[in-house]
Amino acid sequence: MQLTQFTDLSLRLLIYLARLPEPGMATISEIAEYYQISRNHLVKVANSLANQGFIMTTRGKGGGIQLARPAYTIGVGEVVRLTELNMNLVECFDATTNQCRLTRNCFLKATLYEAQRAFMAVLDKYTLADAARFGFNVDLSMVSGDTPSSSA
Repeated sequence: MQLTQFTDLSLRLLIYLARLPEPGMATISEIAEYYQISRNHLVKVANSLANQGFIMTTRGKGGGIQLARPAYTIGVGEVVRLTELNMNLVECFDATTNQCRLTRNCFLKATLYEAQRAFMAVLDKYTLADAARFGFNVDLSMVSGDTPSSSA
């Protein structure tokens, strides 16, 4: 499953805010510059996150954006579910638009649905606070309790 750029930017913005010291206020321009991404895209992302209650916005001098809730209360899975417009891995996941002729006797649909549930279950184990604690190239298997696979 590939997340959209919108979801990726949403998570990056929220993680950036979660890493800030109190009161955790930043500007869109500051975040865009940090990640080297389009300010215009980030404005749309911030607008959506504010409408969904993840961030608060303050206009004017000294204004900016900040988390609306503590980072430990915002699940990564929750963010993904609310920012991905279409979580259907295959056409048959959407009964209203499904045109697949194999739907009734398809093993693949059940398998892919199980895989999607497992994917979201892993995301649901983590919060923004967890994500904010880690930098780049961190082996998350140590956090999740999984053991890293050995390559033979």
